[in-house]
Amino acid sequence: MAKDYIYAITPLLIDAMMERDIVHRQIAIDTVAHLTLGVYGFGCEDALIHLLNYVWPNMLENSPHVIQRFVFACDAMRVSLGPIKVMQYCLQALWHPARKVREPCWKVYNNLILGSQDAIVAGYPRIADTNRNTFVRYEFDYVL
Repeated sequence: MAKDYIYAITPLLIDAMMERDIVHRQIAIDTVAHLTLGVYGFGCEDALIHLLNYVWPNMLENSPHVIQRFVFACDAMRVSLGPIKVMQYCLQALWHPARKVREPCWKVYNNLILGSQDAIVAGYPRIADTNRNTFVRYEFDYVL
């Protein structure tokens, strides 16, 4: 079981994700993705958030292989942490001025829509109504 050793290998993976060599980072991100899927449902969310904080900066990498592993790791985090937590990371960068930041985030966001379309609705930010547009979501205001 991955839950038995996730806390033991988290520092090793963090060290590998900060490595200067791109191959070390690529393998570490791939390992994080598989580890994340292995601890689904075992209550290791604190370690997964910590690992996600080290996976996320690797979206700025030039290598398409690292970007592919980054998207895979974010998709694994979607499964284990929940789609809203990953969406909170994505929303900050979807309209960033730099294309290098936007493109990987849009890939992750598109996977969120494909994999958890119904679950991310509750995580969308509220937008105030304007004179021209009405953003009505009264069905979420009712408390049972």
